[in-house]
Amino acid sequence: MAKKNNAKKASDEVIIEDYGKKSLVDIFEEKKDVITYGLIGLFIVVGGYLLYRQMVQQPKAKAAIEQIAKAQFQFEQDSFALALTNPGDGFPGFLDIISDYSGTATGNLALYYAGISYLNLGQFDAAIDYLKDFSPCGDVTPSMRAGALGDAYSEKSDFAEALSYYNKAVRNTDNGLIAAYYLKKVGMLNEKQGNKDAAREAYQTIKDKYFNTPMAGDIEKYLIRVAG
Repeated sequence: MAKKNNAKKASDEVIIEDYGKKSLVDIFEEKKDVITYGLIGLFIVVGGYLLYRQMVQQPKAKAAIEQIAKAQFQFEQDSFALALTNPGDGFPGFLDIISDYSGTATGNLALYYAGISYLNLGQFDAAIDYLKDFSPCGDVTPSMRAGALGDAYSEKSDFAEALSYYNKAVRNTDNGLIAAYYLKKVGMLNEKQGNKDAAREAYQTIKDKYFNTPMAGDIEKYLIRVAG
């Protein structure tokens, strides 16, 4: 057995030694078909992606921005039902934007608009579905998404889930105004449930950390309510 192992070792050393003597040109000649096909495949993939981006993605993204304008206008007028399905002048509503321009930043933004629209229309399950599908981007922050979800769950009287999202809204922002706004909701919802300690902690944080925000203006009366 030892002789066989020694023979195999010697054979392997010869192969390695022979391979080490080969130049890159020799190796390429032996593997040129594999290398060539690999490079061709790479060029096809990269070229195809660039072509798709130039011919499909970019025009689609530009068209989406133009198409959503009318729905945004209706949204700003608080005409949420029209914004969702029929903003007028033949333009698509948010739901059609979501369907027709998926994969674009505008299609993603339409998910947020749709969620907020349904929230204002009192259709809280639909609001939750669209808000959860939305990926925060641009001016719409993770904190805004979390806060809106907190509002939707609060309206459904799912207070545990609402508090979870309100707390996420506080944690996910560096903006003191937004943090204080949702902290006050955390305090009020805890107070409503009889959790005075948690409510007091939220109100006290506003007083100590966000004293220069509008939410701190009357925070003393909230602290008095949950004292003791």
